[in-house]
Amino acid sequence: MRAVVCQELGPPSLLRIENQPDPEPGPNRVVVAVEAAGVNFVDGLFIAGQYQIKPPLPFTPGSEVAGRVSAVGDDVADVSVGQRVMVTTGLGGFASHVVAPAGALMTLPDNFDSPRAATFTQSYCTCLFALRDRARVEAGESVLVLGAGGGIGLAAIAMARALGCRVMGAASSPEKRAAALAAGAEEVADTTQDDVKARARQWAGRTGVDVVVDPIGGPMAESSLRALGDRGRYLVIGFASGEIPRIPLNQILLRNRTVLGIDWGIWSMQHAAEQRTLLQDSLRMVEQNQLDPIHPTSYPLDDVAVALQDLLERKVVGKVALIP
Repeated sequence: MRAVVCQELGPPSLLRIENQPDPEPGPNRVVVAVEAAGVNFVDGLFIAGQYQIKPPLPFTPGSEVAGRVSAVGDDVADVSVGQRVMVTTGLGGFASHVVAPAGALMTLPDNFDSPRAATFTQSYCTCLFALRDRARVEAGESVLVLGAGGGIGLAAIAMARALGCRVMGAASSPEKRAAALAAGAEEVADTTQDDVKARARQWAGRTGVDVVVDPIGGPMAESSLRALGDRGRYLVIGFASGEIPRIPLNQILLRNRTVLGIDWGIWSMQHAAEQRTLLQDSLRMVEQNQLDPIHPTSYPLDDVAVALQDLLERKVVGKVALIP
């Protein structure tokens, strides 16, 4: 098998491709021949040593894969060779094959291809967890999505629409704004020149927007917080801009606003049963055509450094997949 290996912490350019022995499944384990592996912002944090979880070196990054079962171990029931599956591995996903617990596999809906499935779990589960379970959005509410052309942003637009909300996006380039509109946003703002707060409040009507989804952080945070109306909820999902914002607490007090932290990653590891139900709910939306996940930009496994660097520099519209 071939695998991406992080031998030392630092930029993506330090990653190497290695040939390794083909894996064998142990009891209650299966081997999945990877057809696509999702690339996420957190993967860049892992290899740079900037994530709260720091695996010992060397390690293979990557946590989301989709493909076909190529071997099953002893005591494995209800899984067969050739079955189309997706699985979250924690680490090890940037490889041609992965070993996973049989109980962790999810069978792919017939209308779901491997590249989209491999770039689905983190973004769409984060957004369902954020909007439905944390913010408890209701049909008809207005949602402003920052970073609307990124992976989380486009997933948030699609998920909010599936939950019956109205959505406005905010993004920095024409390509990203076009992607936000294609994903279901009613309107988009140009973050390089528009007054996003004024545009959002005018669009939402009443006292302002009901929910802000923020995976970006940085200087947009305070003005977006001020766009919230009465009892508005501000969802802090990440800091892709690289800057953790400081916000005046009086803006939370005013209009009875709420700021909610969304740490789906740690929550999902601590609540495995609840996460499996969350993922099943998300996949059911795909199967029933309530969600149409975007097609990722695909790179060959050998171009992992380029793929990660493009993602970290926010050059990519939507999601990124590696193809072994």
